[in-house]
Amino acid sequence: MRRSRGLTAALVLSLAGAGTGIGLVLMPQASAITAPVAFTADSLPTWQPNGIVWAMAEADGTVFAGGTFSAVRPPAGTSGAEQEAVNFVALDAATGKPTACKLAFTVGDGTATVRALTVSKDKKTLYAGGYFGAVNGTPVSSLAAIDIESCTPKAAFHPGFPATVRALAATEDTLYAAGDFNEVEGQTRERFAAVDAGTGALKPFTANADEPGRAVAVTPDGKNVLLGGDFFTVNGANSHALAVVDAVSGKLAKTYDNIPWNSVVKSIATDETGFYTGNEGSGGGVFDGRIGLRLSDFGEKWRDRCLGATQAVLPYEGVLYSSSHAHDCSTELEYPDGRRRHLLAQPTDHTGAAPAPVDGFVRGPRKLGWFPDTNDGLGEGIGPRVMAVSEKDGKKFMWVGGEFTTVNGAEQQSLTRFASTGDVGAPTTPVASAGSVKPGEVQVRWRTSYDADDSKLTYRIYRNGSGTPIHTMTADSLEFERPQASWNDTTVKAGQTYTYRVTATDAAGNTSALSATASVTVPSSVQAYPNQVRADGAQLYWRYDDTVSPYVADSSDGGNTSGIQVNAPALRQTPGAVTGSSTAMGFNGTSQKLHSDHRQTVGSSYTVETWFKTNTTRGGKLVGFGNNTTRNSGSHDKHIYMTNTGRLVFGVYNGSTRTISTGLFDTYNDNKWHHVVASQGPSGMALYVDGQLKGTLNVTNSTAYAGYWHVGGDNLSGWPSRPTSNFFAGQLDETAVYDKVLTAAQVKNHFDLAKAPSDTVSKVTATEDTYVNQGAPSAANGASTSLAVRGNPGYETYLRFDLPAAPAGQVLKSATLQVKTTTQSGAGTADTVSVVPVTGTWSGATTSYTTKPALGTTPLGTFAAIPDGSALHSAQLDTAAVSALLGGSHGLALTGAGTDALWLWSKESTAADAAPQLVLTFGPK
Repeated sequence: MRRSRGLTAALVLSLAGAGTGIGLVLMPQASAITAPVAFTADSLPTWQPNGIVWAMAEADGTVFAGGTFSAVRPPAGTSGAEQEAVNFVALDAATGKPTACKLAFTVGDGTATVRALTVSKDKKTLYAGGYFGAVNGTPVSSLAAIDIESCTPKAAFHPGFPATVRALAATEDTLYAAGDFNEVEGQTRERFAAVDAGTGALKPFTANADEPGRAVAVTPDGKNVLLGGDFFTVNGANSHALAVVDAVSGKLAKTYDNIPWNSVVKSIATDETGFYTGNEGSGGGVFDGRIGLRLSDFGEKWRDRCLGATQAVLPYEGVLYSSSHAHDCSTELEYPDGRRRHLLAQPTDHTGAAPAPVDGFVRGPRKLGWFPDTNDGLGEGIGPRVMAVSEKDGKKFMWVGGEFTTVNGAEQQSLTRFASTGDVGAPTTPVASAGSVKPGEVQVRWRTSYDADDSKLTYRIYRNGSGTPIHTMTADSLEFERPQASWNDTTVKAGQTYTYRVTATDAAGNTSALSATASVTVPSSVQAYPNQVRADGAQLYWRYDDTVSPYVADSSDGGNTSGIQVNAPALRQTPGAVTGSSTAMGFNGTSQKLHSDHRQTVGSSYTVETWFKTNTTRGGKLVGFGNNTTRNSGSHDKHIYMTNTGRLVFGVYNGSTRTISTGLFDTYNDNKWHHVVASQGPSGMALYVDGQLKGTLNVTNSTAYAGYWHVGGDNLSGWPSRPTSNFFAGQLDETAVYDKVLTAAQVKNHFDLAKAPSDTVSKVTATEDTYVNQGAPSAANGASTSLAVRGNPGYETYLRFDLPAAPAGQVLKSATLQVKTTTQSGAGTADTVSVVPVTGTWSGATTSYTTKPALGTTPLGTFAAIPDGSALHSAQLDTAAVSALLGGSHGLALTGAGTDALWLWSKESTAADAAPQLVLTFGPK
């Protein structure tokens, strides 16, 4: 049963919080897993064989598994003795344990194996095919019928199949078989045959194929049979790997000529939505994926061309589940060639209109959020090979068999199962950051989390340590596509520092850990350079102010393209390219780079912009576009790279390489910051350096493909003046991509703004603090981890700060005192707390209530009522008064007139962000 979270809670989640969500739809959560996926990705304890499972079937809560093995054993970490299981085991669908049904499939010569299992329509008979000569001693010939209730072979059912049977399909009266045989019962039946389901007598059905049959299925109306395998002809007519024939005669009803010669059909499954094939092959131009076909005319609906040897397909409740080792889904605009993913799910039909054909084929429906995984395992190293759905006690189970030896990273061999309920896996912890380029707004952003069976997750944003989220929203993500999500906090005040943490929750209520704290100080005035980049329409904007790996935040206005660091580039390199507090990222020139987090396409008009600093003589790619992520891209252009001599090249590919280079003496490996911008549009290509146009080319088009933005490295094979290294050694900063051509004036303005004076922020932590207590007038509390403020009975807190002088040419624009309430109950206060200067002398080690210092009479600022709960709080201070204190060591006191005590962390506390601090913003005069 799926669990409802309730309408009221869903509405609260959708509407909570202030500010604006960026590009995301708020949706209520309704089920334990994201529909239409029917199963969790959490594997259940299941008994496991010591070999390979080739076949599965189910009946009334029992799952039958056949293959090549001799025993089954309990799941890893559980008790129980190994049991003999000769190429067959029956298991309880709900417990995963063997039942009392024991069958041994044996052969006198060679190695016996069970390759096919199916159950009769009335669920009373189990049919088994493979290579074997007896079942529990009863003679058979590679095909047997088992009475399910008694678990005994039907001795009267023994048609003679002299070679391996690889697939079976049953109707009420007929059993269809596919395999390696050329005859049955002494009569010619090449690779496909039909026998009476009750007696085993050979039927007239003839569909002779020239190569092995590997799959067979019957259409839901029972009128036709779907054939799959290695063949090139059926009944003498050309039809490669797939054919449809009449269910009675075997006469051809549909042939196929569009499956590559080096690919075969390994699996066919059908339901009311259509029929589906799983394919594998080897060599160039191979087709390894899945095809969806209509039942009305047997024509193709779509073709999923992911590479990776699909072994089984199973349509269930509008979803096509498949087992393979899919390693490259580039043609489907999903993930590039890389690691293998062994279990996938996708809708049986496109939602809405199907996409336009590409290379004559309609792409398959996009993958759904279901990503349990196995390894490749034994034998051929294929991984999972068969799938079956069973139901018992109101719960549904997806069973998977094959040659794997791990499931979801844990030891488990050849059999596993997943349930329709019981989702226990929490999403990954978000990696969050925060930025602000103008007063009154903070952009909180995070790379969306991954959950193996939920593609829609709920995110909660917590500000200043509060236990109550300030905002709640949902966002979509997949295992291979985790775009950035963001929310704008528009309730912030200039000059104040805020911290944010984010959690992710799936539909079952499993919640990640809190993200690491992201801290940001809101500027007192607009930061000119980043504000202009956003205003000019950057769709991707990587500023490289990130504090943790491997995430790079997209600071564009509404952008969702975070960057992923490869091989740990150096973070927070200073000084950055832009005047102020921005930092840069360092690259080693041998292996470090970034790539964007999801596949995208580039329009006919675009601009690429970045800052760089280097003294390398090995060149390298600064920024560009390519069709892979961690591996070298096969398609790669729209890039800016440096030659060994320090010249810059902008290149696109439109059937040939087309480039613009800086002049022979225009070299930029002088270890200074430089600004480079490249664009292409209706007026052609243009290259700018340091605000000046360096060249144009009348080339308005480039090859269209889906890919990823790269910074710091990617393939440069075949490009003119190719440098020694594909990777750039140096620092990069302020990378931006636009979906339009920037004008020359805009480019020059960006260059000028980067060098213009801007605000700087200085955070000054208290060097000494203490509080005094009227109730213990002689006590000195300088070593305490907490501080207190109250009017009656009296508490006063004293803080000492070493204030810097204003930077040359700048003045103080704002000053904020930041403190953090403790975790004790009632730490907040309903009273107003004043910040006043300390005019007398004091020491944390010796000052007590009886020796407390004199205080000024004019407050520098105030804290209004502070709520309970450990959180950061800020008070804006009088700018002119603090300006007069710059360049010296000064004390501030926190005082109150009421009876409600305020408790704060001191600098001695180990709590995060505990120490009181002043946030000083300086700017040009």
